[in-house]
Amino acid sequence: MEETQQLKTQLDLMQAALDHINQGFSAFDADLRLVAWNRGLWEMLDFPLELARRGTHLEAFLRVNAERGEYGPGDIEGKIRRRLERAKLFEPHYFERIRPNGQVIAVSGTPLPQGGFVTTYSDVTEDRRRQEKLERTVEERTRALRQSEDWLRLVTDNIPALIAYMSPGPVYRFANRRYADWFGQSVASIAGRTAAEVVGEELYRFLEPHIERAFQGNAVSYEYQRKRPDGTSAYMRSTLIPDMTQDGRTLGIFVLSLDATDQKQAEAALVQSQRMDAVGKLTGGLAHDFNNLLAILMGNLLSLSRMEGPVEKTALDTKLSPMLEATKRGSDLIQRLLAFSRGKPIDPQTVPLAGVIASAGRLLEGSLPSSIDLRLPSPDASIAACIDPTQMETALINLAFNARDAMPDGGTLTISLDEAELTQRDAEDLGVPAGSYARITVGDTGSGMDEDTQLRVFEPFFTTKTFGTGSGLGLSMVYGFIRQSGGAIQISSALGVGTYLTLHLPLVRLNVSNPASANAETGAAPKRGKGELLLLVEDDAAVAAAVTDQLQNLGYSVLLAESADDARSLALDLPELRGVLSDIVMPGQVNGLALAREIRRKRADLGIALMSGYADWSALAGQDPACEFPVLAKPFADDQLADTLHRILAPNG
Repeated sequence: MEETQQLKTQLDLMQAALDHINQGFSAFDADLRLVAWNRGLWEMLDFPLELARRGTHLEAFLRVNAERGEYGPGDIEGKIRRRLERAKLFEPHYFERIRPNGQVIAVSGTPLPQGGFVTTYSDVTEDRRRQEKLERTVEERTRALRQSEDWLRLVTDNIPALIAYMSPGPVYRFANRRYADWFGQSVASIAGRTAAEVVGEELYRFLEPHIERAFQGNAVSYEYQRKRPDGTSAYMRSTLIPDMTQDGRTLGIFVLSLDATDQKQAEAALVQSQRMDAVGKLTGGLAHDFNNLLAILMGNLLSLSRMEGPVEKTALDTKLSPMLEATKRGSDLIQRLLAFSRGKPIDPQTVPLAGVIASAGRLLEGSLPSSIDLRLPSPDASIAACIDPTQMETALINLAFNARDAMPDGGTLTISLDEAELTQRDAEDLGVPAGSYARITVGDTGSGMDEDTQLRVFEPFFTTKTFGTGSGLGLSMVYGFIRQSGGAIQISSALGVGTYLTLHLPLVRLNVSNPASANAETGAAPKRGKGELLLLVEDDAAVAAAVTDQLQNLGYSVLLAESADDARSLALDLPELRGVLSDIVMPGQVNGLALAREIRRKRADLGIALMSGYADWSALAGQDPACEFPVLAKPFADDQLADTLHRILAPNG
């Protein structure tokens, strides 16, 4: 009795435990009769209480469910029979059943070793509702995201910019239509490809340092040039923005590129306008210089014309030497003025700054009033920078004329060059990296500026001059050029004291040869010929006579052709001919460049050089002839002519 009571107590305890779990529970024996259950089963499935006894067959539970429609409409007996047959297999099973009231029950059955099975019943209605809601939310958000992506694609494909996104690699993950078209891709084909594959190895070598800096967390801006399919050049201005997390990791970079071709052309036109404005200011002073040169020529020629009888060589040299110097200086001045006014496309190159300052100084010498003392301290010839030399010269001339206007009663204008080391603090103030810089200082002792003027002096169209006398673009263009060259500009001024403008450009050091040996080489006698036969092609009889005399004095034999047809025949029919010197411009005839190319094709053994009195040879010939043949600018001295002939007649020339 005591053991029976203890067993009953244990069973009651187990039953109480089963009644407190939040699942339904049942156990059926090998005959499919109920042996155990809990209260949760009846509460969850609403079975009649009379079924809650040991020995109730599974069929009774199935019949209750079938009759109240738990298994759907149809043959009730058939539904019960099929379920009993499956139960007798005693196989593990799991399924979910939706009751007519919408309740979702998860049924999980496990077979017992001695036969029969244990089954748990879980009400997963709320879980399934939450899951359905979550799935609907995901679906809605996916649809919204897809719509957002479609809108983003629509916007990015229709704005006039090239937009892309790169992940580490760098690999493209997104590109708008314009970006893909620019590199000959589609928006689908560009995704997943590396930057080197898309842009090409050559361009990627230029872009790689900028991309690396962006992946290090820096915003980067740069410009590059690329050929279009039609062969024309396009300039792109790009900005890379890192996509960073709050903890500082870079997930990728956004790429924004704009076609700057039109802007570059507008900038070039504006630069040319400023250059021509400077030319207008220079010509007054240069006209004075030329009048002085003409006075030297006329005076000496008149003096020679008054001489009677034999003239001693010493006396003749006394008259001829200044005349030759005057013609050389006149030729140099006109070539510099033509080169300056013509300009060239913006072409950054490593240039010794001392030469640029000296060239600007020669142009300014005759253009500044005598009351202004122009000082150019001897600079370090090894100081150079990567700049466009023509723009640099234009900038210096603009600054010099501003200084001139600030000194109506005269003063001192100084253009100096030295090296400066910018500390981190100084560099941050100027907005450039710390390091070594070439420093050009343009200082004057003029009227100076107040603080308000200094703050606005680099603004476009800001000017302190009277209406109609200044565009207000000079200093703003100087500022833009210096910034574009990777440098910075500083202004220091005080009323009544003067103004100092300091240009900082990233320093490049050049290896400069021994000046003494260079001078010795310059002063060496011209290289003479050894009687070689040359063909001179020149349609102007007076010029032909003068050049013939120069050639003969240098030791060459000369054959003259006044037309391209005669020159062609002579060049092809005379095997003893060694070289050709042709004018480029011959009105009404084939130009000298075309003639030279034709002769070169048929007589590769001939040395060929060209000459012209025009500054812009490329415009006249269709392209720059200096790329193929040496070009002499008229008038030329004996040493220039001799050096050119020596080069074209040399065995490897």
